[in-house]
Amino acid sequence: MSENNRDGKRTARERLAVEREKHKAAEKRRRTLIVGTAVVAVLGLAAVIGVIAANAGKDGDDSAGPVVAPSGANGEDNLAIPVGRNTAKSTLTVWEDFRCPACKSFEQTYRSTIHELTDAGQLRVEYRLATIIDGNMGGSGSRNAANAAACAQDVGRFTAYHDVLYDNQPPETDDAFADNAKLIELAGKVDGLNTPAFRKCVEDGTHNSWVDKSAEAFNKGGFTGTPTVLLNGTNIYQDQTMTPAKLKQQVQEAARG
Repeated sequence: MSENNRDGKRTARERLAVEREKHKAAEKRRRTLIVGTAVVAVLGLAAVIGVIAANAGKDGDDSAGPVVAPSGANGEDNLAIPVGRNTAKSTLTVWEDFRCPACKSFEQTYRSTIHELTDAGQLRVEYRLATIIDGNMGGSGSRNAANAAACAQDVGRFTAYHDVLYDNQPPETDDAFADNAKLIELAGKVDGLNTPAFRKCVEDGTHNSWVDKSAEAFNKGGFTGTPTVLLNGTNIYQDQTMTPAKLKQQVQEAARG
């Protein structure tokens, strides 16, 4: 065999060996890439599972939790906050929303008459809280204010705080009552209300689930809006002839029997 032939075969073998090494290296990189991708996928899946587990049972808000009715609440499911004597012959049921402008208007018109009649023992009022404006406008001011009012009920300051909330009601489109600090600030206008217990109740949303249940009862009741005002079961807010004087007359006539 000539020297040139031997050199040619040797060169071919060397090229083949080099190609084999390149193929082995490429195969090794491919296996490494497959393993690495699989590990990343497993870790990603684990992370997703972790997030799902961490959020299990959550629905996007803090409505879940025990329903804690405020002190003294009564009626079906303890959803009514009573004001006045149980012996009164007339009962006024008021469905209201602290963000509702029409509710404020009703308050401004009828408040003094209602206070007079409850103080005289002739009228009992059942306040029931709704969150219709939160649903219509967005936000959580209706709910937070209702929770704060329930917290005030816990320490016997519901009526005074109720009136303060309406006296300081923001415009309907302004969700100012969503700020618990604002609700606590307004509590300073009521003697003896701005206490550590009240502040904790407001900040913790102690009665949020109770408010949600009350709002659900309002929706199921078939009412058209707030305020809905019922005197002994009759809707007087829809009575175009109703006035504070007429309400007072009807209540006093019932008291006399």
